[in-house]
Amino acid sequence: MAKRTAVIDLGSNSTRMVIFERTSRWAFFTLGEYKMKVRLGEGGYGNNGNISQESMDTAFEAFSEFKNIATSYKCNKILAVGTSALRDAPNSKTFINLIKNKLKINLKIINGDDEAKFGALAAINLLCIPNHCVTLDIGGGSSELALIKDLKIVKTISLDIGTVRLKELFKNTDNKEELDIFIKEITEKIPSEFKSENIVVIGGSLRALSSAIMKKINYPLPSIHGFCYEIEKYHKFISNISTSKKEELEQFNIKKDRFDTIREGALIFLNIIKHLNIKNVYTSGVGIREGIFLSNFLRPSLKFPSNLNPSLKSLQDRFILTNNKNIAFYSKEIFKELSPLHNLNEKYLYELNIASKLYNAGQDIGFYNDHISSAYIIQNALNFGFKHEEKALISAIISTNGKKNVYEYEKFKPLLPKQSHIRWLSFILALAKTLDINCSSKKLCFKFENQTLRIFGSKNLIMAKEEIKKLNKPEPFAISFE
Repeated sequence: MAKRTAVIDLGSNSTRMVIFERTSRWAFFTLGEYKMKVRLGEGGYGNNGNISQESMDTAFEAFSEFKNIATSYKCNKILAVGTSALRDAPNSKTFINLIKNKLKINLKIINGDDEAKFGALAAINLLCIPNHCVTLDIGGGSSELALIKDLKIVKTISLDIGTVRLKELFKNTDNKEELDIFIKEITEKIPSEFKSENIVVIGGSLRALSSAIMKKINYPLPSIHGFCYEIEKYHKFISNISTSKKEELEQFNIKKDRFDTIREGALIFLNIIKHLNIKNVYTSGVGIREGIFLSNFLRPSLKFPSNLNPSLKSLQDRFILTNNKNIAFYSKEIFKELSPLHNLNEKYLYELNIASKLYNAGQDIGFYNDHISSAYIIQNALNFGFKHEEKALISAIISTNGKKNVYEYEKFKPLLPKQSHIRWLSFILALAKTLDINCSSKKLCFKFENQTLRIFGSKNLIMAKEEIKKLNKPEPFAISFE
């Protein structure tokens, strides 16, 4: 497997390239992401699908620049695919041969079913999703859906409806009735078995809608990957976007590069979710490009080993300079022994365990306030397979650093449990860190009785004893060293 892999996705509206770097056998991260508007489908849907010479030239220039960027990153492999506009175009071979002969890039056309599978593969492996759901990727020329049951892809469908296609076919008509009939006829092709309460949205248009909602509610985390919402709460908001004028889109926090197709995307989305009886929306920051990468990275099983998270492992590979196994073990044991005091649900052991593994990720940046740097890294890079609530809590446990006040609690309050819960978890981690201060290979044992936490095997931990005296206990209790 190449250390660095570039994946290029040529769509009807844009072409994108993502560069992935492998940090170990099962871990990777996104090193770079690039996008260029090529409008490959522009004029094509009203011209028997043929790619115009102008669009072909623009796409070639995009590929040339991507090739230069990939070379500068020293990518060992370039994977390139074309989707709807390319598979619909009678003259697609002309462009494919041009890319191959001039740039030495093998551009492969993938069908709609494969496009749906790649997006679903990425969502299953890199996003927290319900066991039963439907993925939806609205592109420029087509829309792909995958039915997922028990986190397995059981069926896919590709619809000949996309933002650019819709814009091209109906640009010269104000006949809303004709447009509604067209969309209805397409959406009714989706089998009834695809109906679900949950939908995973993929692709630029649907991410733009999620991003607009996040800005509307001042959402505390910057990551769109994993953002969830109930469609009932924001149906009117999305509907207003679909019917607004172009010059009005800025008030909905839509980026200018989405002005030309976001209304079509919103309209298609609203019709599909109505047909499927959707209630909950899960936003995926990953899609076809990640799916293509994973289909190569995870061969042959197409899934990660159980109990392995690629984001966690990648951060450990890149930023963790010490062995934190003792701290993870101590945190778990202390949590269990002090349960009569804190009364926390054992579900918090998960976030505490991750925090104990990543608490010092920021030390690679610098020693001072490294807990703040660690929290920032977690908020922005612990993405794959973690819910936003989990990320926020892990970050809060680390950034609070055993202090009395929970760091930036008000900012992240919508995603966090009570402050008292975070104080306990952060204290437990701080105590575990302090006990490991001499990097002893000897395991300590714990017993809580008579309002005293007895630590066995700790008599010689002189420095640790001094540091423990400085810790802020959430509730009064004694600590003895034996």
